[in-house]
Amino acid sequence: MDKLSQLRAMTAVVADTGDINAIREFTPLDATTNPSLLLKAAQQAEYQPLIDEAIAWASKQSGSSDEQFALCCDRLATKIGYEILQIVPGRISTEVDARLSFDTDATLERARRIMALYADMGVAPERVLIKVASTWEGIKAAEILEREGVHCNLTLLFSFAQARACADAGVTLISPFVGRILDWYLHNTDATRFAPEEDPGVQSVRRIYHFYKEHGFDTTVMGASFRNTGQIEALAGCDSLTISPDLLAQLSNDQGELPRALSPQNASGNSVRAIDEAEFRFQHNDDAMAHEKLGEGIRKFVIDQIALEDQLKARAAQLKAQGEPA
Repeated sequence: MDKLSQLRAMTAVVADTGDINAIREFTPLDATTNPSLLLKAAQQAEYQPLIDEAIAWASKQSGSSDEQFALCCDRLATKIGYEILQIVPGRISTEVDARLSFDTDATLERARRIMALYADMGVAPERVLIKVASTWEGIKAAEILEREGVHCNLTLLFSFAQARACADAGVTLISPFVGRILDWYLHNTDATRFAPEEDPGVQSVRRIYHFYKEHGFDTTVMGASFRNTGQIEALAGCDSLTISPDLLAQLSNDQGELPRALSPQNASGNSVRAIDEAEFRFQHNDDAMAHEKLGEGIRKFVIDQIALEDQLKARAAQLKAQGEPA
């Protein structure tokens, strides 16, 4: 049996892509997107009808030009999400604009709008995860959304403080980033490589996983951002793993044995004190890797969000020049 099939027997496998063709090929349980993946997908010819529909729809909405193109991005994200949901049996994760990462109220407004767009297409709320950056403000927004019945995926998670706060907030799922943690340690230490068992990203996810299981938190741990299959294999048995198509292909072509690395534990019943804002900010800031990678991740998502908006604006101008509705 190939390693991907073995992994699926113990872990929920999620496709980390907006490429519908790749999702059809690997038939994951769920799929997750972000601004970078949407930008990449939007450059493919098969997505052009979805882009044109989103532009036409947004042009009929009220607001300034910038507001309309922000709406257009949300419309495109949900249209792609809708198409993905016709393939996967589970859920799609759709991300809130990263520029709102430090604004709880604006995050709430945008998340509710995304859910309304999905509802208009007949998508049940339990099939959508709203992705929000794991800032204090994002976590507080997710806590409110969860109480409203909106399930959330807290992304760009690098520190144990972020994981603790997400568990306290009762979020549905967290996405600790394995590969980006490894990147930081390779760049900022003398190490040139890490064995999977010693990989700092792998160790971070393992710590969070065991903490959640020990204390009975229901939040799903979904490892993300992998650089190689060794990292994935070292987390086999984790609640969920979101994996890029190229790594899914490598696992699918590998016929070796895949032992389970993580197993659920019986909750000890020991309660744990909730982390407050001051403690969260100090502990997260005290972790240089986590502090730097969270800021960098938000900046990169913002760059790709703006690039996507610029691409949509260019296409709208092209449609206008051709005399088509835009």
